[in-house]
Amino acid sequence: MNKRHFLSVAALGGAGFSLSTQAEAANVTSPALLTVTGAIGKGNRGPLDTALDQMMVKQKIAFDRAHTFGFGALTALPAVTIKPTLEYDNKVHVLRGPLLSDVLKAAGANPADGVTLTMRAVDGYSPTITMADVRKYRFIVATHLDGKPMPLGGLGPLWAIYDADRFPEMVAKKVTERFALCPWALYHIDVSKA
Repeated sequence: MNKRHFLSVAALGGAGFSLSTQAEAANVTSPALLTVTGAIGKGNRGPLDTALDQMMVKQKIAFDRAHTFGFGALTALPAVTIKPTLEYDNKVHVLRGPLLSDVLKAAGANPADGVTLTMRAVDGYSPTITMADVRKYRFIVATHLDGKPMPLGGLGPLWAIYDADRFPEMVAKKVTERFALCPWALYHIDVSKA
């Protein structure tokens, strides 16, 4: 273990910080990959900055507080592995990442079944899904594809996805029709109460 890291963690622990606070403190220098807004807890960042949050402004996103996650914060959550057949090459791939419901809980959201999520990709694609379907299909926020972190410019760095091969109603569809609710290059989720 890195001695400097050990001493800083020990100092934070001695100051009464919880492990989750230590994890957030360690993530301060990591860029935000995912921003969760809407019906969340107190958040860890302030309102939309119209000068610096240009992509969000162009995609007409507005918020007064948000919870952001860097790669480290997402990979620190318990991971789930799925193996769906993907529409891009019609092959089974291994995807890994935390359950979307766990990400929402970490953001302070109360993900009841009546809640809806609008998930937005870098290109502006923004499907809306109910929390009931997020639970039913066990959506994950994939951080890894076939054992490697997903790069920006590919399907990553984050992808909201589920294992369509496990659900008969989805297997009955063409593979190109199974992932309409699965934005790759995911960067924003808005949580709305019903």
